[in-house]
Amino acid sequence: MNSIRIHPLDNVAVALRDLEKGEIIDASEDGLKTIEAIGRGHKVALNDIAEGSSIVKYGNCIGIATDEIKSGSFVHVHNVKTSLSENSKFEYKPEIPLLPKVANRTFMGYRRAKGKVGIRNEIWIIPTVGCVNRIAEKLARDNQNLVKGSIEGLYAYTHPYGCSQMGDDHETTKRVLAALVKHPNAGGVLVLSLGCENLTSEQFKEELREWNGERVKFLTCQDCEDEIEEGSKLLKELADYAGQSKREEIDACELIVGMKCGGSDGLSGITANPTVGRFSDRLISMGGSTVLTEVPEMFGAESILFNRCKDSATFHKAVCMVENFKKYFVDHGQVVYENPSPGNKAGGITTLEDKSCGCVQKGGSAQISDVLEYAEPVKIKGLSLLSGPGNDMVSTTDLTAAGAHLILFTTGRGTPFGAPVPTVKISTNTALYEKKGNWIDFNAGKVAEGKESLDEAGDRLLDYVLDVASGQKTRQEDAGYREISIFKDGVTL
Repeated sequence: MNSIRIHPLDNVAVALRDLEKGEIIDASEDGLKTIEAIGRGHKVALNDIAEGSSIVKYGNCIGIATDEIKSGSFVHVHNVKTSLSENSKFEYKPEIPLLPKVANRTFMGYRRAKGKVGIRNEIWIIPTVGCVNRIAEKLARDNQNLVKGSIEGLYAYTHPYGCSQMGDDHETTKRVLAALVKHPNAGGVLVLSLGCENLTSEQFKEELREWNGERVKFLTCQDCEDEIEEGSKLLKELADYAGQSKREEIDACELIVGMKCGGSDGLSGITANPTVGRFSDRLISMGGSTVLTEVPEMFGAESILFNRCKDSATFHKAVCMVENFKKYFVDHGQVVYENPSPGNKAGGITTLEDKSCGCVQKGGSAQISDVLEYAEPVKIKGLSLLSGPGNDMVSTTDLTAAGAHLILFTTGRGTPFGAPVPTVKISTNTALYEKKGNWIDFNAGKVAEGKESLDEAGDRLLDYVLDVASGQKTRQEDAGYREISIFKDGVTL
């Protein structure tokens, strides 16, 4: 198998390996041969395509031919342009998806207050302002002796914000940081302030509304003589409290899993993303929750998602989310469809529609239960759409703030970074998995090689996720790669 035709309506196939000129394209039905070399993940025309005609992949238009394209030809940015514009109209045509029947599963997690659960028992240091970043890092570095017993880590999540911000920008920072403090993967949290910043300790406590004084401690550095000594004392108290937590069996319906992609290639929508979609359907079938973000990477593929909204109110929220993100681009003088990235194009993605149709495969086939603002917590079980950009660090922080216990991150190019929660890297191809084994946790490339069906890959991924939820470390966790980034000048529904 050297190529795949994803949908019967497609007029292009995707090469599953590098194809030489003159090779028979086995995705075709008539012995068609390539008339030029086609790289892995790139597209080849299955029939003659007239100038101005649609390029069809995933059963959807992913662009318009800018020249006449002969069958067997390489189809990419040199002969295709986007068909998107800033103005789109959507009509709600509800679809009722059928989910696979899956037996209930469990994992070993941590019970928290008010019915919450966590999959890690860590101590987090959350600065309210960038001025105390180095203090936070020193406290984390100097107190690693507290990581023992059931305490699995001590981390500082630094950022450059919390002062000289106003309006929505200020509110966004406050909301995201408060959401991190509330995250159930943290058994204890030290909130670290300077004392003169815009984001005052009083404001932050108002945002939190309520907290357990044994789980959350506050330190204002200007108010004490030795902030390192005082901070270490508070961390010891947090460790004494968090150390009482033990793993216990918890139903998988309590899991919330974030989904995103980065460094996509031409195989993303064929292997890794639909594998995540199969996983999502299985978890939701068991009563669990998944969250899909990266709104700009829904442009051009909206209808694939929107008709699965549970009702018209949810549909209109989804449309509003997309339209407001388009307005964000326009207001900043940017072209809505100026995407994909150079790395995406090198991997075989031609237009934003091409990228988006592959990206939304992560959402599987489940009904969309809710549409969330940036960093808004998940409230309804099932599949939620979360407002947020495509930037990897910003969107994974967004997913963490929304309550994701872990994040599934598909990639065709590879990336080492991680969110505050376990970040599972899923390769679209085996070559990447073998080359960057220190980054990649799960190989979906077997699907392209015909060694595994998407359903089998989805089952395998479900097993792996439950292992991670039960304490198995990801490559990102082993390396200690954890970061946050907050969306500035954000978009609201």
